[in-house]
Amino acid sequence: MKLFSSLRVLFLVLVCSSCGRDEMTMEVMGTAYNALPGQTQGDPEIGAWGDKLDVNIPSIAVSRDLINLGLVHNAKVRIEGFPGNYLVRDKLNKRFTQQIDIFMGSERDAAIAFGKKTVRIYWTPAPIEK
Repeated sequence: MKLFSSLRVLFLVLVCSSCGRDEMTMEVMGTAYNALPGQTQGDPEIGAWGDKLDVNIPSIAVSRDLINLGLVHNAKVRIEGFPGNYLVRDKLNKRFTQQIDIFMGSERDAAIAFGKKTVRIYWTPAPIEK
């Protein structure tokens, strides 16, 4: 199953990588999360890279397979239908693939209203840190 998922990601990247200026695009599952106890491990206001999450800095968590596609720490991401850019500031649990989680501060109702839906993201791949 893991091999199939990896091949699917590679296929999607090859199919949708020609957006100009080396920009990539891909459809992923989108969800939303909050900085509330019980929704994260440890301190709910600290992302996986150690950043303090701030509602004034639009940010997302990404599944780890997307990190391998250049969605590394602090990469800028556009989400179709949302204004501005989002920074990659957190990682999802290893069990998730092809998914982003949009940080919505403590606005639990907004996260619930967003739900779970397919979204298109755009980014310019950054070098992957080894």
